[in-house]
Amino acid sequence: MDTLSYKTISANKATVNKEWVLVDAEGQPLGRLASKVAKLLRGKHKPNFTPHVDCGDNVIIINADKITLSGNKWNDKTYIRHTGYPGGQRSLTATELYGKNPTRVVEKSVKGMLPKNKLGADLFRNLTVVVGTEHKHDAQKPKTINLNEFN
Repeated sequence: MDTLSYKTISANKATVNKEWVLVDAEGQPLGRLASKVAKLLRGKHKPNFTPHVDCGDNVIIINADKITLSGNKWNDKTYIRHTGYPGGQRSLTATELYGKNPTRVVEKSVKGMLPKNKLGADLFRNLTVVVGTEHKHDAQKPKTINLNEFN
């Protein structure tokens, strides 16, 4: 006889319910936007959160070109990469990276807040960032979330 009155429910791929969520980035500070989106992608806002399972939602970020950075971050914030060759360190400021591809700034900030393992790579694939309001996921009927009211 099982006398335990409670059991820890652990989610798995079969029991998880993934939703499609639409987030408007217009006027949002980059770091706050990224941390809230990372929480949505990870599923930490759900009561059945399980750390080793992809139980988060699929997130679409629109108006990625209308984010804000405070202070002098547009000029002082640098994105560093390495080519793999000696002396191959390259860097871009936030303005230069934004000029090349506005979505990349948002993608890099969200990716940096996800786990650095296979699960994090899988979670990052659930993110779609677009410039403007048109996206290709209308068929999924995403639910719009106001990040100012989301914890």
